[in-house]
Amino acid sequence: MRIAVTSETALGETRVAATPDTVKKLIGLGHTLAIEVGAGVRASFPDAQFAQAGAEIASHAQVLAGADLLLKVRRPSPADLAGLRRGAGLVALLEPFTPGDMLEGLTRAGLTGLAMEFVPRITRAQAMDVLSSQSNLAGYRAVIEAASLYGRAFPMMMTAAGTIAAARVFVMGAGVAGLQAIATARRLGAVVSATDVRPAAKEQVGSLGAKFIAVEDEEFKAAETAAGYAKPMSAQYQEKQAALVAEHIAKQDIVITTALIPGRPAPVLVTEAMVRAMKPGSVLIDLAAAQGGNCPLTQADQVIEVGGARIAGFTNLPARLAADASSLYAKNLLALLPLLADKDSKAFSPAWDDEIVQGAALTREGAVVHSHFAKAAA
Repeated sequence: MRIAVTSETALGETRVAATPDTVKKLIGLGHTLAIEVGAGVRASFPDAQFAQAGAEIASHAQVLAGADLLLKVRRPSPADLAGLRRGAGLVALLEPFTPGDMLEGLTRAGLTGLAMEFVPRITRAQAMDVLSSQSNLAGYRAVIEAASLYGRAFPMMMTAAGTIAAARVFVMGAGVAGLQAIATARRLGAVVSATDVRPAAKEQVGSLGAKFIAVEDEEFKAAETAAGYAKPMSAQYQEKQAALVAEHIAKQDIVITTALIPGRPAPVLVTEAMVRAMKPGSVLIDLAAAQGGNCPLTQADQVIEVGGARIAGFTNLPARLAADASSLYAKNLLALLPLLADKDSKAFSPAWDDEIVQGAALTREGAVVHSHFAKAAA
């Protein structure tokens, strides 16, 4: 099939959906690649590298003409949708819960749209797990941004003039991003602590050399389902945990929050009172800024000061590591591609009986097929 890759149009987006390495591999699988002029420049992949790998470099309209499948990082632009033939496929981080007419656009254009963030998180799909690949980089970059904003050194330093104390870093949420943030802060020499609502996270946090912070009563010990998800906690427990966290935050130099729930506003983890109790010069990095923030004071893509503390609301940290983020994302797409092509003819033909395709598909030739959105559209 003819695979197209166009430039990203979202504000501040520097990633690209293919790399010279994945282009070579896709061509080796029997496909042809057409990439828009300049699509990879911001990710440090110039056109010459794509051309050397075997891709056709052309204008936006030429790339889309006759394309069977369009690969994107973020939502397609209206021009992307208009340039594709009916029945063609589109794979991207489609942000289906974000307001807008994206789903309507896919329907109107008669496209088969697959959302990478909906790929089931099963063992067989680990190589396609874009949420993990990008969250890993977000957790790392959060610490780098914190170190840049923080006006002091991270590690303890012993000099002839005296000793500099190590920075204290508190990570709220021990998922993929949180664990990477813990590991990175530890590498930089910080004293790290972390919290999470799942009891199993205590062992993960400890394995990285960080201290686990939580009210570990009987309710907490039973706060996880057999599937590994957190159970709702009582109001009494939440009150005790909030008091413990507030006391702990007041002693920290860096706080990194990572709690995100797809399709819902981000839960509040750090209140205004907690921020105002933070030490002068301390930093809060809010990884949930795109969904309202884990702190109500967070402003998307802004760094603000509140009572001597800085709050950073970066909404797209992976884009600040464009080359690596693009490389990992392109490999996620490469792993998915065999499920979208006929084994013999190589034509665009999604394996509709496969649970991965079923889970990721929003539309099929313009018809809404995802259970959540099909009900909403009915």
